[in-house]
Amino acid sequence: MNLRQIGDTIVALATAPALGAIGVIRLSGTESLNIISQIFHGKELNEQKTHTVHFGTIVDQDQNIIDEVLVSLFIAPKSYTGEDVIEISCHGSPFIIQRIIELLINYGARMANPGEFTMRAFLNGKLDLSQAEAVADLIASDSDIKHDLAIKQMRGGFSKNIQMLRDELIKFASLIELELDFGEEDVEFANRKELKDRITHILTTIEKLIHSFKMGNVIKNGISTVIAGRPNAGKSTLLNALLNEDRAIVSEIAGTTRDTIEEKLTINGLQFRLIDTAGIREATDAIEEIGVKKTMEKIQSSSILVYVFDVISTPPNEVIEEIQALSRENQTIVAVANKMDLNPYTKPEWYVNANLPIENIVTTSAKNEMNIEYLKTKLAEVALNGNNLQDQSIVTNTRHYEALEGARESLRAALDGMNQGVTSDFVAIDIRRATHYLGLISGEISSDDLLDSIFRDFCIGK
Repeated sequence: MNLRQIGDTIVALATAPALGAIGVIRLSGTESLNIISQIFHGKELNEQKTHTVHFGTIVDQDQNIIDEVLVSLFIAPKSYTGEDVIEISCHGSPFIIQRIIELLINYGARMANPGEFTMRAFLNGKLDLSQAEAVADLIASDSDIKHDLAIKQMRGGFSKNIQMLRDELIKFASLIELELDFGEEDVEFANRKELKDRITHILTTIEKLIHSFKMGNVIKNGISTVIAGRPNAGKSTLLNALLNEDRAIVSEIAGTTRDTIEEKLTINGLQFRLIDTAGIREATDAIEEIGVKKTMEKIQSSSILVYVFDVISTPPNEVIEEIQALSRENQTIVAVANKMDLNPYTKPEWYVNANLPIENIVTTSAKNEMNIEYLKTKLAEVALNGNNLQDQSIVTNTRHYEALEGARESLRAALDGMNQGVTSDFVAIDIRRATHYLGLISGEISSDDLLDSIFRDFCIGK
């Protein structure tokens, strides 16, 4: 995106580019009112107040009516971008929409780049950079939790926390640098004990945010959940029961599932990527061998392993052995004791082992949909791992995570330096470096390349 074009008046379709009842075309820039006034017949828009809506017609150069429209006015600075913004609500014919956009371009507008409306909001101080990024997350949200996190960030909760930390560090860095100007007098403006205490406190806050990224990444990208076990354990039946539809082929013939089947399931606002896999056993042919290999690969990369076993044919010692063989670091195992309708006297405690606490064992009959809702609740519980999403800031953005990592390392260096008695100028450098990383999150420190990388994946009209 060329920032030198930021003074242009831009236009784009703000609604989905498809046939519909209504289409909304958006203009932003200093010439927005002059451009729309040349093709709109109705009230004199230059004389109207901001945040008003006006009925009229759009006409071409030959005064032919293109459509009847509603024009909404948002006069600077009281607009999304901080510039004059015009929104034209027309009928949702792609032909009509294209004609109107062509007219606006003919009269001086140009097509907006991806994310350019939101970039202008950032450059004009209507949003900081993390809020701007939250706009894209909000548009992409497809669950309650993703929506809530994006709303919180867009409304500035996360930004305020970062700004408070940064302001505090800037204050201390300034005091230390002031000391350097009075080096010969041996004065101390920044109390070292207080400075160490505050840096330690800020480090604790930053580390909590860094730790939250694992949960944030899971929420944003979905939780990889593999359903695995021996052939005929009921994996595909369980998948169908969880989805409440016949997604996977169910058969008494062992080895029916040869490839992985992946579906999405939302539980309590969390999105799970459920992956049904081929049964784990010695393969009987080359195709099944490939399926078993894929199963093992999926298990290794999953966040949650749902291990399904048949309580009729699988002894507890074999279940324990297989779970121990399949378990991976940073992975949670939920064991599903299936076909309980055929053996109701099975005890969950028989299967408890070092990798599987009793609370993660769920007894079911997938065929009869017994305990399926409880299994869903258990999956949501282990995914959250005790986190209360309402009471904390969650980092969902990789760029923010990397900046927080940089701030943490800089503050650790500042603490180490003070403990080792290094001179104040080096301590100040480390603290200033930490403020730099925090400034990258909010956009107080940015570059054309950074902005381009953030906004190029936005919708054209946003």
